[in-house]
Amino acid sequence: MKTYKVYAISDGTVIDHIPATRALKVIDILGIENEGILTIGIGFSSKKMGKKDIIKIENKYLGKDETDKISLIAPDATINIIKNGTLKEKRRIERPDTYIDIVKCRNPNCITQSTGVKTKFRVVKSSPLTLRCHYCERTVEAGEVEIL
Repeated sequence: MKTYKVYAISDGTVIDHIPATRALKVIDILGIENEGILTIGIGFSSKKMGKKDIIKIENKYLGKDETDKISLIAPDATINIIKNGTLKEKRRIERPDTYIDIVKCRNPNCITQSTGVKTKFRVVKSSPLTLRCHYCERTVEAGEVEIL
């Protein structure tokens, strides 16, 4: 078995248990590709998942709006907050019941397309993820979700 070296960070966030091949999508939706030092591990062996990806973000701590975005593509990921080289907090991503100003409505006639109204989507089904726009009632499946 091949072993891999994953470097520790002294301050920042580790996003673990990302489904294999989705790490770059997580970086993209968070918009953190230019925010400092990122370490990306792709295709690591995992007893729980088979294969997984890991992202380490130095000197950045993720807020709820950011973890809500992650929940759209990696709902079983874990967030580890590291401070002074010590794990200070470990939590699972929690999928919210409602996504506010995170998902774009694909209906060109929706009020959110032509005004400053924030989008609002309710989760109507968890697996596969299905969301419904609060304003126009259009549904969107996980593979069609467009992040703002």
